[in-house]
Amino acid sequence: MPPGIQFIGHGTHNSMSKLHLVMGGRVSDPQTLDFCELDNMDLVGVYPDYASAEEAWRSNAQRTVDDAEMRYVIVHLHRLLDPETPEQA
Repeated sequence: MPPGIQFIGHGTHNSMSKLHLVMGGRVSDPQTLDFCELDNMDLVGVYPDYASAEEAWRSNAQRTVDDAEMRYVIVHLHRLLDPETPEQA
């Protein structure tokens, strides 16, 4: 595992993990995902499944709900790392 990367959540990491990154930061327009101030991005963590990523996203998004220029997102890392694998229903 690369230095600085921490897996958060329950269970063990295996080849079937669907990794998700939760991150947030200031956007130039609340209607877009055009992040600005990239040096100040909040990299919340990497999670082994969508449910735990959503819990972290919700917690951070609710904490900043009054700041329209602050956005948190869930990035489906597993789709970026292995784009050829189809999603399972």
